[in-house]
Amino acid sequence: MIAGSWPRLGTSASFVSRSIRQPVLPVPKITISGMALTFSLLSFSNLPFSAHFFYLYFMLSFLKRSSDSLLNLFFPDLCAGCNEPLSRGEEILCIRCIFELPETGFHLLKDNPVAQIFTGRVPLSAATACYYFHKNAAIQHIIHRFKYHHRKDVAVYMGRKMGDMLRQSTDFSDVDTIIPIPLHAIKRQLRGYNQSDLLCKGIAEVMHVPVWYDGLRRVIPTETQTKKSRPERWQNVKDAFEVLHPEMISGKHLLLVDDVVTTGATLEACANVLLQIPRVKVSLVALAKADH
Repeated sequence: MIAGSWPRLGTSASFVSRSIRQPVLPVPKITISGMALTFSLLSFSNLPFSAHFFYLYFMLSFLKRSSDSLLNLFFPDLCAGCNEPLSRGEEILCIRCIFELPETGFHLLKDNPVAQIFTGRVPLSAATACYYFHKNAAIQHIIHRFKYHHRKDVAVYMGRKMGDMLRQSTDFSDVDTIIPIPLHAIKRQLRGYNQSDLLCKGIAEVMHVPVWYDGLRRVIPTETQTKKSRPERWQNVKDAFEVLHPEMISGKHLLLVDDVVTTGATLEACANVLLQIPRVKVSLVALAKADH
């Protein structure tokens, strides 16, 4: 029969039945050889045009699931806290690390140990830290992941957990703007990002409050605070910050965000600059509190 012509009246019923039978979607044959994944597909040129889209969608979905399974087999996602493989349904942290993170509960206490650090030093509206910092523990590993190993997703995830805690407290219910502790431009360029920006992003997703990323600027490239005494830390940062366009935050309740609070020198320096703006209230939150 010529392509495109109709069958003659004398055509047998069996031929007609075969010609109108619904085509069956071809099934991919998969062969895994070492790290190679090859597909041997049956031709689908005889499928109606409307079925091509569904066939391709099926194949792409199948390929994605297969490749994800292979990647997880050879390169499993690891917990940011304990470095063990994550189980199905777990994200960033395993269930064990989530339950073992040392929460402080400070957000529910007005006069908590973090707030006491700043008593008599700077008039804050509220202050808290979400976890206790312990060396060689999951919380230190988590912070090192996003601070030194480019795991931005870990910082955003922990920011969401911070936001969940802050929402439980009336002290933070009227926050208008979230402000990250800034890095100097040189240090930010070397690292590629500011970890406090990422924590703020996670907090904002939960609290639905805008982040003012570029309003507070570090104008002096200060040295690391890690091994300095409390007086040395204060001298290192007391004149290091300035506010750009202060009129934009006049009269607002501001939330300063940092990863770790120890002596509070950096947060104090930032708060002092912000409190020079008329009718401003300043609160602060750190992911973790470390003992000096």
